[in-house]
Amino acid sequence: MELRQIKYFVAVSEELSFTRAAQKLHVSQPPLSFQIASLETELGARLFDRTSRSVQLSEAGKAFLPHAMAVLARLNEASQHVKRVAAGLEGRVRVGLTGSHFFGPFPQFIARFRLLRPALDVVLQEMTPSEQLTALKEGRLDLCVSRSAMDTGNNDPTIEVQPLWRDPVVVAMPLGCKLAAREKLTLRDLADENFVSLRLDSSPFAAKQFEACVRQGFTPRIVQQVVELPAVLNLVAAGLGVALVPLSLAKLRADGLHIAGLSRFPAGQPSLNADVYLLSNVAATSPAVVEFMGQLIGWAQQIKS
Repeated sequence: MELRQIKYFVAVSEELSFTRAAQKLHVSQPPLSFQIASLETELGARLFDRTSRSVQLSEAGKAFLPHAMAVLARLNEASQHVKRVAAGLEGRVRVGLTGSHFFGPFPQFIARFRLLRPALDVVLQEMTPSEQLTALKEGRLDLCVSRSAMDTGNNDPTIEVQPLWRDPVVVAMPLGCKLAAREKLTLRDLADENFVSLRLDSSPFAAKQFEACVRQGFTPRIVQQVVELPAVLNLVAAGLGVALVPLSLAKLRADGLHIAGLSRFPAGQPSLNADVYLLSNVAATSPAVVEFMGQLIGWAQQIKS
């Protein structure tokens, strides 16, 4: 049984005329009649009662018609689904990120994107930065939203890095800290302070902070290491020490800690930042992933301006 035969049968059923059905299908009548006859032979039943003046569905034809129409409806549904997937309007995108991004601009984008592309499923997977990079390389993630470009995966040509939005690093201090009266500090000003930090073994962001302090001539005295930045802020507010954190997150606890800007580093030394980047695998060509990336990058450019 051919799909063409089913289409021809439905057309004749709707028109109850081989001539009009042939005109509707833009075919000549003999091939149409031949395909209907072949279908009847395969089914072992006469589908139409024909006279010189009329064409009517037989009882077998009446029984076959809803099945034929269902086949065409499913085919049309499949065709529309494929078109939506190919256009990036449907599909699935797996995004890796750390918990800190649930407090910044990213959730605003997700809310907007869900309204724009309701049939596109976005799966957010909370992971450490090192876990994200591994999952991205192995194809278990499609994209990563990261506060570190991760040195482009150590110059890995399979990973592409694109900037999203800026987020400066500031100093978060307990309200009673002796430096709390200052509006701007250098790293050297923090040399005698206790530090609360993300885990150095899993956070490139924390590792870069540690290295920056060493370049300024002191080893930071880290009294507590945690996995997520919100925990860092809570421990600072509790008086355990100071921390270098993104401004967007520090503002969340502005009522319980003091925030000071971080002075520019000496010429020739890389500055600290918590800017947000989008990491993708260059082999990821899924239309859904491409659509998500385009919308996120476009939205990021809007909030920059």
